[in-house]
Amino acid sequence: MRARPSVRPVQALAGILLAAALALTGCSGGADSGSGDEGALAQSDAKEAAPGGAADSDSGNGASGAKATAPPKLTASHIIRTASLTVRVKDVPKALDAARTTTETAGGYVGKETTTRVEESGEETEVVLRVPVDKYDEVLADLEGTGKLLERTAKAQDVTDQVVDVESRITSQRASVTRIRELMDQATRLSDVVTLEGELSSRQAELESLLARQASLKDRTTLATITLSLLEPPVEEATEDDDPGIVDALAGGWNAFVTMLRWIVVALAAVLPFAAVAALIVLVWLRIVRPRLPRRPATASAMTALGPLPTARQAPEPTRPQEGGEEN
Repeated sequence: MRARPSVRPVQALAGILLAAALALTGCSGGADSGSGDEGALAQSDAKEAAPGGAADSDSGNGASGAKATAPPKLTASHIIRTASLTVRVKDVPKALDAARTTTETAGGYVGKETTTRVEESGEETEVVLRVPVDKYDEVLADLEGTGKLLERTAKAQDVTDQVVDVESRITSQRASVTRIRELMDQATRLSDVVTLEGELSSRQAELESLLARQASLKDRTTLATITLSLLEPPVEEATEDDDPGIVDALAGGWNAFVTMLRWIVVALAAVLPFAAVAALIVLVWLRIVRPRLPRRPATASAMTALGPLPTARQAPEPTRPQEGGEEN
């Protein structure tokens, strides 16, 4: 058998150096291409961020720039919306019926209603309306158009963090309740069972409290609250600078006459019970008591301070001569 000729060391060393050079050349080329790609990406980002730079040259780049600068839309699912309106109307009951119809048509309901009567400003009504959030703006605009808007207050409160926190705590609490129940199934001693029952009761109470809070947040974020106050126009009063006219004088005189008649009627009404009692007493006196009293003599002798007055005596009648006889 013939032996293979040995490779010369010089040729082997040259091959190794050539392979290393080719490897270094490939790595540098990849690095250069990578840096070139990063530069291209940076330039494209700069073009999109520039206001109107790409829009002037290319319509497609302008559309992408508009998408990048458009503000994100806020989700209204976890936002509590409340509003307060004060509107002056001519007829409060009619405006109240219209507000009820608008609310019920939008899918809401009337929560609370309070009506008061004031002499100076007429009738005032305050009503609390609950409407869906998606109909909030529409209902608010309809209520503002019922009369003259005097005051408006609107408020939006984002409670997304509270909703997320409550949901997370509910999940953890449910898992805790489940673990306590599993431990109760495995417990063998009475003391362990009693301890676990106490823990289960406290954790279930906390879970129910979290569920109630979640329901309240859901109700407040699903239905917006609008407090509507309806007022009638105030009674117009005459100012001091205005001179009274004939109509004002007639109105004032008529009011004074009506006021006087009213006071007279009030006085008669106050005296009427006493007059009725007095008339009854007089009637009893004349009809019953007086006829039963003893009657006094019709004539009474006249008296003076010195005594009784002398009475006049009648003169004696003259005597007549007897017939057939003569006086001697």
